[in-house]
Amino acid sequence: MAAESAAFTPLTLPVLPLDDEVVLPGMVVPLDLSDAEVRAAVEAAQAAARSEPGKPRVLLVPRIDGTHAATGVLGTVEQVGRLADGDPGALIRGRGRVRIGAGTTGPGAALWVEGTRVDETVPEPLPGQVAELVKEYKALATAWLRKRGAWQVVDRVQAIDDVSALADNSGYSPFLTTEQKVELLETTDPVARLKLATQQLRDHLAEQDVAETIAKDVQEGVDKQQREFLLRRQLEAVRKELREINGEQDGEESDDYRARVEAADLPEKVREAALKEVDKLERSSDQSPEGSWIRTWLDTVLEMPWSERTEDAYDIQGAQAVLDAEHAGLEDVKERITEYLAVRKRRGDRGLGVVGGRRGGAVLALVGPPGVGKTSLGESVAHAMGRKFVRVALGGVRDEAEIRGHRRTYVGALPGRIVRAIKEAGSMNPVVLLDEIDKVGSDFRGDPAAALLEVLDPAQNHTFRDHYLEVELDLSDVVFLATANVLEAIPEALLDRMELVRLDGYTEDEKVVIARDHLLPRQLERAGLDADEVTVDEGALRKLAGEYTREAGVRTLERSIARLLRKVAAQHELGERELPFTVTEGDLRGLIGRPHHVPESAQDPAERRTAVPGVATGLAVTGAGGDVLYVEASLADPETGAAGLTLTGQLGDVMKESAQIALSFLRSHGAELELPVGDLKDRGAHIHFPAGAVPKDGPSAGVTMTTALASLLSGRLVRTDVAMTGEVSLTGRVLPIGGVKQKLLAAHRAGITSVIIPKRNEPDLDDVPAEVLDKLDVHAVTDVRQVLELALAPATNGAEREVPVAA
Repeated sequence: MAAESAAFTPLTLPVLPLDDEVVLPGMVVPLDLSDAEVRAAVEAAQAAARSEPGKPRVLLVPRIDGTHAATGVLGTVEQVGRLADGDPGALIRGRGRVRIGAGTTGPGAALWVEGTRVDETVPEPLPGQVAELVKEYKALATAWLRKRGAWQVVDRVQAIDDVSALADNSGYSPFLTTEQKVELLETTDPVARLKLATQQLRDHLAEQDVAETIAKDVQEGVDKQQREFLLRRQLEAVRKELREINGEQDGEESDDYRARVEAADLPEKVREAALKEVDKLERSSDQSPEGSWIRTWLDTVLEMPWSERTEDAYDIQGAQAVLDAEHAGLEDVKERITEYLAVRKRRGDRGLGVVGGRRGGAVLALVGPPGVGKTSLGESVAHAMGRKFVRVALGGVRDEAEIRGHRRTYVGALPGRIVRAIKEAGSMNPVVLLDEIDKVGSDFRGDPAAALLEVLDPAQNHTFRDHYLEVELDLSDVVFLATANVLEAIPEALLDRMELVRLDGYTEDEKVVIARDHLLPRQLERAGLDADEVTVDEGALRKLAGEYTREAGVRTLERSIARLLRKVAAQHELGERELPFTVTEGDLRGLIGRPHHVPESAQDPAERRTAVPGVATGLAVTGAGGDVLYVEASLADPETGAAGLTLTGQLGDVMKESAQIALSFLRSHGAELELPVGDLKDRGAHIHFPAGAVPKDGPSAGVTMTTALASLLSGRLVRTDVAMTGEVSLTGRVLPIGGVKQKLLAAHRAGITSVIIPKRNEPDLDDVPAEVLDKLDVHAVTDVRQVLELALAPATNGAEREVPVAA
């Protein structure tokens, strides 16, 4: 140790550069003397050793990309001889670190430098943390060496106790890069160097574990594939032998698609297409993705009910009875289904079941407000005909592939909804309900409504092609029922292919029958009540239908009945009411609160909307059926208001034009009507339609606006019991409009007793139920003057009332 300590004096050594190599203290390395720089350094060291005691010494300096490191290793030339390949070489042992200083001169052709030995001693005994670090490094090094089978080296590493020597021992590690070894060389603190060596070894072992895990998984996957491949080949060979033994008679039909296709009752063209796909399947390998596509397609084709058909129930009177029992009203639809069955029966009797490849299907469009029974009617039609029923919800569908299906090349491809409906029904002639066809949208994925054109065209749907199946599917025997709330939302081309049946809503008498025969029994069951425990008399049902609800359908009425029965059931459970109990008209307020829709005719005359001049009652059609529409008019103060016409209430362009026409008519014909038309020239008129948040449009409010303005100018009230509808022209003619039935039903629900309609709409009264017409006094007019005579009440005591002025 004394000799080593004395060596920490300045040294003058020849430089032996190592290109992309690093030698740490304690390492013994052979070097090839055929390299000129190596030979020059060794010869210079030997020349200097002749005059000094000891072995020749060199300075081993790493050189990376032509740049020498700042720290080198003092090395002694242990032996000079020949290497294993016969080339001259030298064996050099690293002794310690040297910090390189300035260059100097010396014997030989080598580069000489001055250097200073680095003190690498560690005080003893070792601190606890350092001892733990030594223990950890030895454990990691032992684990790595054992994996490589270097048992002799394990013993040598375990015998090293010096911290610096232990850290430098990692210089033998082949997994370290040159940069990592240089970092170890330049780290002069032995403890820090051991920490660095431990971290490098730990990282390498972690990487090695991950690599071994990945290699193991890959090997297991390869082994599994090879095993599966061999087993499948063996299975094919066994099946082939079995087919030969059994004379082509397969044992498992479910696994042999060819046998299943040949055994299935398929149309000829479908059979040919299926057999072609079976040929492709037999030629494809088990690992080919095309094989799974073909199997899925064959499964779909084999599950289709190609030859399954249900026999129609040709008991016409029985079908009529089923429809009457399950639905009240809706006579138009019932008649159409009865006619369809009668025609089918006669065609079958005369052998005309199939003509030109087409069968006698039907495509009906049921258009009407919500809650009138369009969807439930489809199930009743199927019941009456003895057919399977399937419902296809189209609300919100925006992808054309939903109707026609996806191409088979797409991942997750499926047939369209029409094919899936036929498959679900299990027969080729079901009743398919296309629900909410007016809610179909379109975007970049196509227009589903356009895809429905072929489905719903009786002239071409016998050869319908789904993009997934790619075989012809006969839909000519299917009864399609399409439901919609708004007729205008259905594309014209699609509507042209369907037979339109309108469901304009129920009368109050029909609602009472529906509530008594259908809604009340269903809600009694849901409320856990028996029919003999709670009964609702007809007066209570009529009040529920007339004053607690105002709708074309019966959904709100059913909810009111459900609420009523829940209240009775809750009171019984709380001990507040005894059963059985009969709900009368007087019990409704105490059970479910006050009525929400009291007719204007039932209100106090002073509280009615038409109690002041300038307010008229009109009729309109909305998406929820017919409704009553009030029109209010006023004149601005001549000093503060500007002349002209102001319209409010979210009116459309057509309705705004109708208001201009009404104003122009009164200005030009006011004198003959004995109206003070001068007010219209000097004062601004304001027409407002209440429920300002609801958009309104259409020409049918023309006579109502004319009547409101005439009432305002004359000071005469509009009769409370009168409602009107009709388009007005500049000459005062009353022109026809649409939705007469819905408007008259709305007037009846609102308690109106007199209705004014255009003369040319008189034929539409045939569609209005007789019980509604009996309670309405309908006036068919041709001129606005007739409207004013009927609608305006006589002036009080011959004096005109004060004209309302807009603030």
